[in-house]
Amino acid sequence: MARPSEEELTSVQHHFIASHSVNHELDVASYEKEAIEKITSLFLSNDYIVVAGGSGLYIDAILYGIDEMPQNDEEIAAELKAIWESQGLMPLLEELERSDPEYCQTVDRSNPVRILRALNVIRSSGKPFSGFRKKQVVKRDFKAHFFYIDIPRAILYDRINSRVDIMLESGLEKEVEKVKIYRGSRALNTVGYSEWPVDGVKDEKQRAEIIEKIKQFSRNYAKRQVTWFKKKPVIEIQWHENVYVMKDRVLEILRMD
Repeated sequence: MARPSEEELTSVQHHFIASHSVNHELDVASYEKEAIEKITSLFLSNDYIVVAGGSGLYIDAILYGIDEMPQNDEEIAAELKAIWESQGLMPLLEELERSDPEYCQTVDRSNPVRILRALNVIRSSGKPFSGFRKKQVVKRDFKAHFFYIDIPRAILYDRINSRVDIMLESGLEKEVEKVKIYRGSRALNTVGYSEWPVDGVKDEKQRAEIIEKIKQFSRNYAKRQVTWFKKKPVIEIQWHENVYVMKDRVLEILRMD
């Protein structure tokens, strides 16, 4: 969903775009391993590479590594998923609060993937999830610089809304219909896919509500990204009258219309 256009993919070489099957369970540990392998190979012929995105958890995995966790117990995973689907996140959050209040204070309470994963570890190991998060930083052979594009919130949200409209025009609904048999996949438990009902859209009113949810959840995700980057030693690229500048130097003129 919302992948770069063919023109963009042709003009600049991309990696990890349309590279994995929807059936390929790529958790953060697997992602770290594959990403570091790719980065290492790219540095053999490049002095600099650009990593774009995304979830702070996955960025941190690349930069600092992740703690070793117990493997997911599939039986427990099925039990937790059944609770989530029938009762929502509240009973799971209450269980997490009882069993690991430390992690419950920091977890994204609207992110079912992280909540289910934490409870899986807790139930299978009998230990708090936070006890496995030792935050031991792995030494990498590269140095990272954070670049953050600071766009006024109103403009950012307007562009997100327009982006969703473009995805719909490009066939998002047909894509959702095509992959709905894989709805249990982690890859489809994401904004843009999970909002659509399995049994299809009943009427235009429901369709409009789904589209608004996708826009809202996308804006929420962007807000969390902004918060995460603001905590990093970022080099800010600021927007001024349709021009992006960094340290008073014009980078590139980008029209907003």
